[in-house]
Amino acid sequence: MEKKYVYDFSEGKADMKRILGGKGANLAEMTSLGMPVPFGFTIATEVCDYFYKHNKTYPHGLESQIEEKLKLVEKKMGKAFGNPHNPLLLSVRSGAADSMPGMMDTILNLGLNEVVINGLDNARFVWDSYRRFIQMFGSVVMGVEHKEFEKILEKEKETKGLKLDTELSAEDLQEIAQKYKNLVKKITGKDFPSEPKVQLYMSIEAVFASWNNERAILYRKLNDIKGLLGTAVNIQAMVFGNMGETSGTGVCFTRNPSTGENKFYGEYLMNAQGEDVVAGIRTPLPIEQLAKDHQKVYKELCTIREKLEKHFKNMQDLEFTMQEGKLFILQTRNGKRTAAAAVRIAVEMVGEGLIDKKTALLRVNPATLDQLLHKQIDPMTKSKHDIAARGLPASPGAAVGEVVFDAKKAHELAEEGRKVILVRTETSPEDLIGMNAAQGILTSRGGMTSHAAVVARGMGKCCIAGCADIKVRSNYFEVGGRRVKEGDFITLDGSAGEVYIGRMPTVDPEISGNFGTLMEWADEVRRLKVRTNADVPRDAEVALKFGAEGIGLCRTEHMFFEGERIRAMREMILAHDVEGRKRALAKLLPYQKSDFKGLFKIMKGKPVTIRLLDPPLHEFLPSDEAEIRAIAKELGVEVERLKEKIESLHEMNPMLGHRGCRLGIVYPEITEMQIRAIVEAAVEVNDSSLVPEIMIPLVGEVNELRNQREVVIRTADEALKKAGMKMKYLVGTMIEVPRGALTADEIAKEADFFSFGTNDLTQMTYGYSRDDIQSFVPKYIEMGILEKDPFQVLDQTGVGQLVETAVKKGYEAKSQNWDLWRTWRRTKQH
Repeated sequence: MEKKYVYDFSEGKADMKRILGGKGANLAEMTSLGMPVPFGFTIATEVCDYFYKHNKTYPHGLESQIEEKLKLVEKKMGKAFGNPHNPLLLSVRSGAADSMPGMMDTILNLGLNEVVINGLDNARFVWDSYRRFIQMFGSVVMGVEHKEFEKILEKEKETKGLKLDTELSAEDLQEIAQKYKNLVKKITGKDFPSEPKVQLYMSIEAVFASWNNERAILYRKLNDIKGLLGTAVNIQAMVFGNMGETSGTGVCFTRNPSTGENKFYGEYLMNAQGEDVVAGIRTPLPIEQLAKDHQKVYKELCTIREKLEKHFKNMQDLEFTMQEGKLFILQTRNGKRTAAAAVRIAVEMVGEGLIDKKTALLRVNPATLDQLLHKQIDPMTKSKHDIAARGLPASPGAAVGEVVFDAKKAHELAEEGRKVILVRTETSPEDLIGMNAAQGILTSRGGMTSHAAVVARGMGKCCIAGCADIKVRSNYFEVGGRRVKEGDFITLDGSAGEVYIGRMPTVDPEISGNFGTLMEWADEVRRLKVRTNADVPRDAEVALKFGAEGIGLCRTEHMFFEGERIRAMREMILAHDVEGRKRALAKLLPYQKSDFKGLFKIMKGKPVTIRLLDPPLHEFLPSDEAEIRAIAKELGVEVERLKEKIESLHEMNPMLGHRGCRLGIVYPEITEMQIRAIVEAAVEVNDSSLVPEIMIPLVGEVNELRNQREVVIRTADEALKKAGMKMKYLVGTMIEVPRGALTADEIAKEADFFSFGTNDLTQMTYGYSRDDIQSFVPKYIEMGILEKDPFQVLDQTGVGQLVETAVKKGYEAKSQNWDLWRTWRRTKQH
């Protein structure tokens, strides 16, 4: 039996996304629900997979299946493909299992040629459709740049003194269509194809080819989309929103995708096709206006909105067209939304009885919650600044940066560490690399459903769209009679849609409302407690506000890198003997103690794990000649002596060299100073619930831990005796060396606790330097050698095995905790 590769819309279901892609599966589902969906069929994603595995050829039988389904569409629609008197026109659209808005290609109005046109009424409509088809087909299939077509269109409008495409006459459009065809011939050397079947098969191949275009690959990489067979191809009967003032097209969401408010939300254009709304070429009308202009269509749309949301139990993103007053639904999918909207929608849908709490938690992507931690413009400062321009609040948050007008340049500047705002008339998928690099995005055209808005929301980027107050030029924009040049700073308030000239301070957000509710639900089901990384009191304070239950890692070396601290640290490194080092360390002690006191006070008895000095000493010394001379002068030492010390500390592989516990073993006075600072700080805070957790870093041999534990206990007990106090404290280690994991049973006998330093453990297990992996790891991921960057996502097979081994050995060594180990293991298995 011949394998099935083509499914018409009556054959699919929503749960067939892997085969039909998201768009095809949902079109089939809406068809089964009795929605007004123009009929069509879907070529399965398996064909795309075959296409790439077999040198861009197709499986046997595909063409006959396409022909069979095409005849069915003709029958359903009462039209014939290529018939000049009653033509069936088609749209050809991509659709992967995971939504990738705007990343792959679409062709509309397929099947038009001059013979078909001459057999149709409404000359303006058919010539408008034909010039659109030539432009899309010429760009997507034949490789002519979109902007080349736009130049012809803009010149024609300028010559005629017109502003809008809709003002062009049938004769104007016919002339433009011919110029488009001439352009295709000039650039490609080929005539524009007129045979509808040729157009169809060329378009199918172009959609498959777009699966591996540059922007689609980048989008999948940025959104970690893997394991898909490819894109499906959806071939659907065309309906037309450009047939006059009773026709139109729009994009809408069943709820507000920016805020999550349960209110119908969207935009539409009259006498337009769908790409006009998404591309942002014309500024659309809000969906509420449709209720006034076409009440019957609006009411039907509202009914469909409610039905789809209840059916899919999720916020939906709809595309619709009305053709001479009749409504058609072209697409539904789970709508992209900001993190704030995702949280609100999840919480409110629980309240509405649509989903349960567990589903609500799974609906919110943990990675996107970072959006809720974005800074906002300081309200006090904001009230004193004039708003330079207003646009649409397409994606919330605040962004401050230098103005840049080119996407590639935005990427390059961001690579240099500069913060930029990408400013464009409107964005296109080619701008993705710059949008990803920018702090925020500002466009002068486009609406809340434009490319810039949808992509920015998905990325969690601040975005203001449709800011008509600004006029964007090549290297500046004009606003209120002022020129803002490339490199000038601006500030965006994406929540309010406001643009400010210059840099404005920002403030940190807080957990409250729906976010707080969702976190409470998470607390009800979670098995892990969460501590923070914090080295200074202000970071600890912020972490507590966001629910941290202690400090899991305080990196003490971060306390040495400023002002008098770094000076004293350098004096210690340059000292000739133990006494010299102790004198320098005595200068550091009050700074360390002050920081520890601040942390202890803020955490109010919650656990605080303090890691002793970890990095190699050369990191505290300069490497630049000018800086060496300046520091030598500051410290009052000879330049040559400083250079000699730097040279003596040089290591071929410092990450495997004299660092971590090795420093404390060779220079015990460093450990002693840090322990005194910890204990004296705890004594002065005088909180009976406080139990400092002292972590010895980089232990791979139990004797290393035994050595440093002895120093810690001796020094701590001396300090407590001097203070006349008793206090409990813990001594543990961070397992970062594979040998430490494999001998964790021995280490556990000397340690009160241990945690895992997975960066170093990964580095030593793989033999990859985490500072040098960019030369090969991205290629490894691209080639499928690695699934993900092991420094971003923990390798469960290798590094994870070491962690599991260490946990098991640790529990076994502490026999009283054996029951805990077995419970942990059972939980893991289930």
